Amino acid sequence: MTARCLRTLSLALALGVLAAPAQAQNAAPQDEGNPFLNIFKYGGTTKPPEAPPSPDDVYCPIIDVTEGGSSLQTLAGGTVRTQIRLGQLSRSCRPAQDGSTVVTIGVQGVVLLGPGGAPGRFNTPVTITVKNGTQVVARRSRQASATIPAGSASGTFTVVEEGISVPAGLARDFEIEVGLGGAPKPARAPRRKPAAPPPADG
Repeated sequence: MTARCLRTLSLALALGVLAAPAQAQNAAPQDEGNPFLNIFKYGGTTKPPEAPPSPDDVYCPIIDVTEGGSSLQTLAGGTVRTQIRLGQLSRSCRPAQDGSTVVTIGVQGVVLLGPGGAPGRFNTPVTITVKNGTQVVARRSRQASATIPAGSASGTFTVVEEGISVPAGLARDFEIEVGLGGAPKPARAPRRKPAAPPPADG
């Protein structure tokens, strides 16, 4: 083999080696099972596992209190028996593998005795709503319980609601609301007035 042929063969081999990384980078996804191509793409013979979403990147809005839902009163003979108030509110959000967000909400509150009250056990409904505009994603009502012992004028309650799933399509745009009292009743559709009878023939 002549020296010229040897130089041509060496040049062809060098070009082939240099082209291999570029071909590996442009390979179709089905080539990810090729250990040789994976060396150039991932630095190893196998594709590394995908990193899970970071909790720091998850959208987690602050909690709003529903209108009129920050406090409740119970009456006894026209006198205030108890005054119930919301206290600290907290929430946490974590990403799920399917792109949805799982929300946990914590609610603390206090029950105060009024002039007509006496120590004992008191229940109050707490409603938690996750929504997107007028679309309700989840609404849960729980009975919170507080005990006011003898000789005391107040007691506290805590509600922790877990496992509220927000679909992936709404995971970047939803609201959280908390309020004392039950879930609001849906508005009634207005009644249709009966059609006026046709005029009598004259």
